[in-house]
Amino acid sequence: MKRIAMLIADLYDDKELIYPHIRLQEAGYQVDLIGAEKGKPYASKHGLSSISDEAAKDIKADDYDALVIPGGFAPDYMRRSQAMIDFVKAMDAQKKPIAAICHGPWMMISGCDLKNRRLTGFFSIKDDLVNAGATYVDQAVVIDGHYITSRTPKDLPDFLQAILHALQ
Repeated sequence: MKRIAMLIADLYDDKELIYPHIRLQEAGYQVDLIGAEKGKPYASKHGLSSISDEAAKDIKADDYDALVIPGGFAPDYMRRSQAMIDFVKAMDAQKKPIAAICHGPWMMISGCDLKNRRLTGFFSIKDDLVNAGATYVDQAVVIDGHYITSRTPKDLPDFLQAILHALQ
């Protein structure tokens, strides 16, 4: 069974965590919520609590087939954990699918070489992506190599289709 790592931190966007989590499970994948700490409840933007399955410091990229990074304000907290950044870097080095939506590409800025890559995200992080060397594209889903990015929850159906295609 393929395993998917999904990053989690406080103030994640509810839809951007829950919809991919359930869709990937429905498709037969094991989805682990990876936080800075194992077994910690993290609160969403709307107060929903989800508990991490593993701590980033305790996992290896070798054990996962893809990475999903939901948005909300959570990626700003994720980037404060060196173990989470190191995990993203390791997934990137192995060219495994890295899918990020909304503010999720903030974590890619911290852990991936985005120079000359095409990405999207929430419009307010366009300058951050451009400053990291990427070309910002305003469309529902952008695929560039092993990177899959989307803008907002309204793009979730396209985002998940791209992720599922990359996993086949």
